[in-house]
Amino acid sequence: MSTRGAWAGLALLVSACTTVGPDYRGPPPSAVVHMPEATETFLGAAEPHYSAAPVPGEWWRLYEDPVLDGLVRQSLKSNVDLRVAEANLARARALLVQAGADKLPSSAVGASVGVGREPPLAPSVTYGVDFGVSYQVDLFGRIRRGIEAARAETEAFQAALDLTRITVAADTTRAYASVCSVGYELSVARRVLALQEASLERTRRLVEAGRGTALDLSRARAQVEVLRANVPPLVVQRRVALLRLAVLSGRPPAAFPPDVEACETPPRLASPIPVGDGAALLRRRPDVRQAERALAAATARIGVATADLYPTVNLGLSAGSLGLMNAFGQDSTLRWSLGPLLSWTFPNTRVARASIEQAGAVARGALAEFDGVVLNALLETESNLTQYTQDLERVAALTAARDFSAEAAREADALYRGGRESFLGVLDAERTRADAEASLASARTQLVADQIALFLSLGGGWEEPPPAEGR
Repeated sequence: MSTRGAWAGLALLVSACTTVGPDYRGPPPSAVVHMPEATETFLGAAEPHYSAAPVPGEWWRLYEDPVLDGLVRQSLKSNVDLRVAEANLARARALLVQAGADKLPSSAVGASVGVGREPPLAPSVTYGVDFGVSYQVDLFGRIRRGIEAARAETEAFQAALDLTRITVAADTTRAYASVCSVGYELSVARRVLALQEASLERTRRLVEAGRGTALDLSRARAQVEVLRANVPPLVVQRRVALLRLAVLSGRPPAAFPPDVEACETPPRLASPIPVGDGAALLRRRPDVRQAERALAAATARIGVATADLYPTVNLGLSAGSLGLMNAFGQDSTLRWSLGPLLSWTFPNTRVARASIEQAGAVARGALAEFDGVVLNALLETESNLTQYTQDLERVAALTAARDFSAEAAREADALYRGGRESFLGVLDAERTRADAEASLASARTQLVADQIALFLSLGGGWEEPPPAEGR
């Protein structure tokens, strides 16, 4: 009767199975992600150089540059940071499988053989064989919540991999753009230097003809050397970008693509930048998804901790044989047992309740971090929209300044040769033109960097797999 009562009680417990802890259904209504201002059209996207079209997955293809496409494809294939992220994801998937294994019965087998003597008996050979199976009844959802947490953590690692893909694509595009943009700056610097060297030669001829002074010649030489000094830093910038480009693609720095070194044309967009809206941004950005999955995992961990307030039940079956070797298989050596094992820390639940409080605090922190990631995503995007718009205006102003300064330099030179302008005026006009040329080239370089930063903040680049070879 007592055996039947025990099994009846166990059946009652099993029938009462439930899952304790909060059920996660997404960020709470108070989260920043639900605020209307977080999902509307961006404040800085009203300019004509932006469009409300969705951000394309492979946004770098908007530059229509086959060389860039190949470089990004190579980086997405071989980058070491991506390999690390893929390994982390594989580990998380293995942990999820491990968590799921707790739902299945576990078994163990053991065997032993020994020789010994117990007086007054003669020496004898003994043996032991054991087999056991146990199964934990998930009465209160400890295992289910653990699997839920492990699954969310795996999805967070997937988001981290997607974020790494975006970063690698953006860094590769940025390095390539830097090579080409600095190459353009170098060509401008060398052209301005050549113009100044030609001016120096004209000054030398005028001095020799008695129409100038040694001071004019010294000033012209000084201006040439100032412009010459602008070249080495640009050479360094271009070389560093080339080395960075090689490392991003998983190759030693010295293995940079030599055909890229000669690039002097910065990548250009032929159409307005598609930016979408805030709602699409928050759905697309992997760091937002990563933070949301971390919040889901932290919420599930509350359930794992809460389950410790309740008893755990393990169903066990064990069988074996133990005795002298010459009696192997006889009824006297066989044994077996079957039944439940219940464990419970009641009434001392202080440790369990402390664990619940810790898990709750972690979940509240995860929610705060999620809100912070959302706010940062919106801030980055709005800031980059504003930066790009203002730099476009700066380029337009510097283009006009370059044109005016070039015209002024030509007029000053003509007046000087006609004897109606001092050489100091010519030198000042040439210096202004050189500064305007350099500033415009630098501003155009910054404009490309702004575009890439904007695409990075928009979060595109992970939705589609790397393009296949020959695509």
